[in-house]
Amino acid sequence: MQKTYDIAVIGGGLVGMAIAYGLAKRGQRVVVCDGEDNSLRAARGNFGLVWVQGKGGTCTDYARWSLHSANLWQRLADELFARTGVSMGFQRPGGFNIAQTPEELAIKVESMRKLQEAEPALTYEVLDHQALAERLPAIGPDVVGGIYSPNDGHVSPLYTLRALFAAFEQAGGEYGPNLRVTDIRQTGSAFRVSMGDVSLEAGRVVLAAGLGNRDLAPMVGLRAPVKPLRGQILVTERVKPFLDYPTIYVRQTVEGSVMLGDSAEDVGFNDGVTPDVIADIARRGIAPFPLLKNVRVVRAWGALRVMTDDGLPIYEASEACPGAFLATCHSGVTLAAAHCETLAPWILGAPRPALLDQFYAKRFAA
Repeated sequence: MQKTYDIAVIGGGLVGMAIAYGLAKRGQRVVVCDGEDNSLRAARGNFGLVWVQGKGGTCTDYARWSLHSANLWQRLADELFARTGVSMGFQRPGGFNIAQTPEELAIKVESMRKLQEAEPALTYEVLDHQALAERLPAIGPDVVGGIYSPNDGHVSPLYTLRALFAAFEQAGGEYGPNLRVTDIRQTGSAFRVSMGDVSLEAGRVVLAAGLGNRDLAPMVGLRAPVKPLRGQILVTERVKPFLDYPTIYVRQTVEGSVMLGDSAEDVGFNDGVTPDVIADIARRGIAPFPLLKNVRVVRAWGALRVMTDDGLPIYEASEACPGAFLATCHSGVTLAAAHCETLAPWILGAPRPALLDQFYAKRFAA
């Protein structure tokens, strides 16, 4: 490794790599300091939605930020494929939020109505069972209806990560595996980043280490009040295509396998799987799509989301240590394009995007 860089990005997940690639392709000498393979990694357990629908119920700017990123995603996917030849399977046909009961549908509709009232671009359609079945022929007879939004899509998170790594290195970036950061100190106009007996210097530093940001942030005068929230996912064998659109709980990949998920468990740092939750995920997948009843499950895993108390991101520049930045969120896939194309220029000195005004850590001070 070199000893000096323009920017050190701490964390090699989807958040860190999207930012690092955005910086490297803009001519910066960037190093990514990543942890060990067994580090807690949300990026490798992600469901893969590029999702806007329903986000921002308590903060419209979060819905706008998510939509902004979703609108940039096709350009990012095309650029990464042109650079690396890695197809990420990105599709944006719109997405469905399915309701089993009239009461559930009414709640979802009211939420979307309020969001569109605040931001007209958050468009949607309400579909009864018959209209839903025309779009999703495999839908079960007990489904009442659902909401369709053209803003949603999905992608392979693992191929996305692979493409970002390849494009980052092609742009001149340097990746450092097994470099768990133990100390960050500002020395004059640079930062000394220590990883045990190894250290480097960088003019700027970006904290994108997920749950690790909680310990790293105070080293540069920042706060990252994040906590883990476990999600478990099932993956089935490959089956004949039946689902052309992603839904919030079930999606079929371009390879034909089906992913089911969306549990949310406050269990500390336990990223294992449990039979009761796995069974519930299976039941909730079979209810709208009965054909899944006889499909074999081939994999299951748990992963830890990076959550704040209100579920919203934190983006902050340190006042105590100018040149240090914090980026943390639990929507690393959805927001990857915005991190690459909008956050990276801010880190390089552009004005802070107005869409980020609600995402300071000071909102937790009370």
